[in-house]
Amino acid sequence: MANTLFIASIAVIWVMLLYNMILTRGGYSHYRRYRQPIAGWKKSSRPLPKVSIMIPAHNEELVLERTLQAMVRQDYPRHKLEIIVINDNSSDRTGAIADAFATRYPFVKVVHLAERNAGRGKPGALNRGLPHATGDAVVVYDADNTPERRAVYYLALALVNSPGVGAVVGKFRVINARENFLTRFINVETICFQWMAQAGRHRLFGITTIPGTNFIIWRSLLDELGGWQEQALAEDTELSIRVYNAGYRIIFFPAAVTWEQEPETWPVWWRQRVRWARGNLNVVVKYLFRIPWLANKRIALDIIHLFAMYLLFFLSVTTSNVLFVGNLLFDWNLGVGEVATVLWVMAYALFISQAMLALSLEGAELNRDNFFIVLLMYFTYCQLWVPVVIYAMLAEIKRFFLRGEAAWYKTQRFTRRGRLRTHGPGIDGVPMRRPGA
Repeated sequence: MANTLFIASIAVIWVMLLYNMILTRGGYSHYRRYRQPIAGWKKSSRPLPKVSIMIPAHNEELVLERTLQAMVRQDYPRHKLEIIVINDNSSDRTGAIADAFATRYPFVKVVHLAERNAGRGKPGALNRGLPHATGDAVVVYDADNTPERRAVYYLALALVNSPGVGAVVGKFRVINARENFLTRFINVETICFQWMAQAGRHRLFGITTIPGTNFIIWRSLLDELGGWQEQALAEDTELSIRVYNAGYRIIFFPAAVTWEQEPETWPVWWRQRVRWARGNLNVVVKYLFRIPWLANKRIALDIIHLFAMYLLFFLSVTTSNVLFVGNLLFDWNLGVGEVATVLWVMAYALFISQAMLALSLEGAELNRDNFFIVLLMYFTYCQLWVPVVIYAMLAEIKRFFLRGEAAWYKTQRFTRRGRLRTHGPGIDGVPMRRPGA
């Protein structure tokens, strides 16, 4: 019995590894080609839409000023640009900072939500800000983002020149990547196992998932869908499924780049990742058995992927680890020791090659420091996802039986006073330094 469980677990792990390697190859192909249509799009007669940039903000005084500086300097026609800060019942200087920008710039407006728990987290704040948006399209950014100058332009350009597309997703990078070991891990994770997978799914299967930031969506589509689902902890994934089910497509266009602050301490990372895991598990439970009734069957691939990743894969990793350690301690007579060793070495080599291929596309990220981070990451950072998913699963089971509501956790921000931490071609002709420079 132990041997059968062990072999089954190893088989599932290898299927997921090979699938991710296929996605990496597809992502590599997408990154080599995504700029090809830009020249033709720029020559087209389709006018850019008026856009409403929505920024939900709850106690964001540490990062909001830098974010708004990047927003007001976007290279986009001013008469077609509207920036809406949704001050979601903040108790710090968030509202004052936003009001100061609104005083200086006529295209900036602030929506103050004063009542307690007015926004029910980010999706609730977005829903309450949406009636104030007058744009034909809505762009969403988190309050810790510093988009490059042409990020909004590229999102809008792709949207108006892609018939049948309801939303366009850009790419985000880690602005504090060199802060410590944790942010270095997250930086590699973001490049190799988030955006490369996103690019691969887009290239090979025509599937893209809306992230929480740096995306554009038609306002009419948002109205048709009824906005964001306020009970969802992964409101971006949930919205993606409804967009596809409504008959629209979502595309990934990495020319639109934003730089985002990531957790710098392990407790903050843990709470953020648990929320992600709980949100995605909730999406799986909500939609897995509805697949036969979905109007767009293509999105079923994404739901099955979430099911395989958050349930089958992590269950297999946990099972194989328990059996392997148990065999060392209690001699359970596992008869696949040598085979398991060979498969483990091959999996490790596959992990490294996949990561280095992805890093090669980001130029300066393919360096000696990141090579050692990748070597260490397999044994440390990646293994921490197992307890995250287990904890999230138990929390969702408890919530289901007690019929409670999941509390929205807002990620804590960090400040680096006096240190410029943005990146890109420059703002108003002033060059920007790379993160950590």
